[in-house]
Amino acid sequence: MAVSTARRRAATTHVWIITFVTALISHHGVADVATGAPGTEELPHRRFEYKYSFKGPHLAQSDGSIPFWIHSGNAIPSADQVRITPSLRSQRGTVWTKNKVNFQFWEAEVTFRVSGRGRMGADGLAFWFTTEQGLDGPVYGAADKWNGFGVFFDSFDNDGKKNNPAILVVGNNGNLVYDHQNDGTTQALGTCLRDFRNKPYPIRAKITYYKKTLTVMINNGFTPDKEDYEFCAKVDNMVIPNEGFLGISAATGGLADDHDVLSFLLFSLTEPGQEPPPPESEIPKEEKDKYQEEFQNFQEELDKKKEEFQKEHPDVQGEPIEDLYETVNDLEIRQVFEGQNRIHLEIKQLHRQLAMILDEQRRYVSVITDEVSKKGVSAESGQMASTSQLSSILETQQEVLRNLNDLRSSFVDSLKQIGSVQHQANTGGMGTYESLQHFNDIKEHLHLVKRDVDHLVQKSVQNPAEKAVKCPEPPPMPACLSTMHFIIFIIVQSVVFFCYIMYKSQQEAAAKKFF
Repeated sequence: MAVSTARRRAATTHVWIITFVTALISHHGVADVATGAPGTEELPHRRFEYKYSFKGPHLAQSDGSIPFWIHSGNAIPSADQVRITPSLRSQRGTVWTKNKVNFQFWEAEVTFRVSGRGRMGADGLAFWFTTEQGLDGPVYGAADKWNGFGVFFDSFDNDGKKNNPAILVVGNNGNLVYDHQNDGTTQALGTCLRDFRNKPYPIRAKITYYKKTLTVMINNGFTPDKEDYEFCAKVDNMVIPNEGFLGISAATGGLADDHDVLSFLLFSLTEPGQEPPPPESEIPKEEKDKYQEEFQNFQEELDKKKEEFQKEHPDVQGEPIEDLYETVNDLEIRQVFEGQNRIHLEIKQLHRQLAMILDEQRRYVSVITDEVSKKGVSAESGQMASTSQLSSILETQQEVLRNLNDLRSSFVDSLKQIGSVQHQANTGGMGTYESLQHFNDIKEHLHLVKRDVDHLVQKSVQNPAEKAVKCPEPPPMPACLSTMHFIIFIIVQSVVFFCYIMYKSQQEAAAKKFF
């Protein structure tokens, strides 16, 4: 009897132990599943919706319209952006989708710039999802009492609390009037302080509505990384209309900014496990057949034009199409050649002018030599002073001739150097570094020429004996103009003209460095 009782107690004890261990294991298993559930959650499927998006470089059509969008007010579409408002006072502009958005979940990526000259800007830019298109109104350029929500990028501090620029999420059921005096802070569902004016890179805003949760992420524009987003605001349990229009609006007041939208991209979101409908199912069969027929007609017309072109131009058949665009290397080489040609022409002109000056100097030297010889025969004793003066003039003229010959030889060397550079470039294809090296050599050579000319002018001016030289006054001949003054005038004029040409060439060379 005692043995059976002991066995029953032992069996009961084993049952309790097994039950406790099982419960403990099951509890830990449930906790692990609960803890790891968020980490294993899959991301939704994203699909790009082109009918609700726009982006450069061919954003606007030739008539100024945006495909699948309408714009109003002061909005100005261009090839690469839409300027919602220019930096003028009291401007309003909007862009809205033509078709309603009927996706359950979606995500919008907006890239924009807000830039102005002042320290403060106004009024701001707004992102809209509303049941109706608020084409014009007092709320950042759009209509008030909207049904939906707006994400406002407010630039101006109306309430004076120094809490702007700011980003606000404001909802409306169609009955509320926006609180301008308090910058909408009394009606905001979510807000964050972010300065989005005058940034080095465009501002990017990612607005996501998924499972009744609205999330706003911001890229502040300090980095070229497009995915460098940071959290701004989040609104839970937010119910929005099933269908609505997407839009962007902006407005200016007493202060003004340029509000430019570079791109607007919309993605429809689908929960994991639920495959999105194929694109073919969204297009009606009649419209699909119409597009197919238009494509076939276009293809047939293109084939006919190809046949006609081949008949009219039989020599072109089978030849590869040449590249119509200029590469970066071709552009640099072309600029180098243009600069060399201009320098070549300028040096040729200077060479011609120096040749004319040399001819004049030779003529003056010959006249003075004849005069000295005549004076030496007629007056041997009484004209010693004038003869010494004329000899000094002759020496000066000969020195001027030597210097001018040196200048001429320098210009000839420069012309030869430029010609050799062009010949090398035409035959072998000169690189950018070699062309710059040749330009530097030419520049140094011209600097030497300029220094020689300046030295010649200074030497001519600083010689007091030459300033006192006057023409001889023989009895039968009247007084004449001083030859030395005339020579100095011509030399100074030539130096001024040469310095002007050098200054002009340096300015053009400095401007070409930016290309």
